[in-house]
Amino acid sequence: MPTEICGVENDLAVDWRPVTEGVLRIVFDLNMQISNLLSNDVIAVGLKAGEKEDVISRIVDLLSDSDAVTDLDAVRKAVLDREKLMSTGVGKGIALPHAKSSAVSATVAALATIASPIPFDSIDEKPVQIIFLLVGAPDSQSEHIRILSRISRMMNSERFVSELLSAATPTELLEILSSKESNLSNSS
Repeated sequence: MPTEICGVENDLAVDWRPVTEGVLRIVFDLNMQISNLLSNDVIAVGLKAGEKEDVISRIVDLLSDSDAVTDLDAVRKAVLDREKLMSTGVGKGIALPHAKSSAVSATVAALATIASPIPFDSIDEKPVQIIFLLVGAPDSQSEHIRILSRISRMMNSERFVSELLSAATPTELLEILSSKESNLSNSS
């Protein structure tokens, strides 16, 4: 069922959804920082990769120490099953594999740059070198969409993509992402 933002106050959006009895009110942060979902533990720089399924699986493995992940194999299956429906290669060398799964208690993310671009069945048929993985709980649809939208918006900048690819360490990559997000928030 479609949702609508019914109001915005103090950078929070209100999303109303009909439920069996009455209406469920969901509030989410319009300025949510993607960098808050990431840490050095869930970032890989210069990952050596083979096939698409292999690299997705290796990026899912980055989530193994996350307290929000209750079943890593179920997360892997959800992401790979979603990828089978339609490639998440969005073009320009970027892929955004994502899924919703009850095997996470909160939204989790991982980010990787790939040493050599790999085929990913992208919409522009170009190989992928940056992969941002997102997994949310089944009831986090609005947040899930907002995060995917925000990362897509950031990845539209060729300069930003180039900076990410030049990062030598997870710390450097996270700093580049945080800086871009800060600039995005300040320009909104």
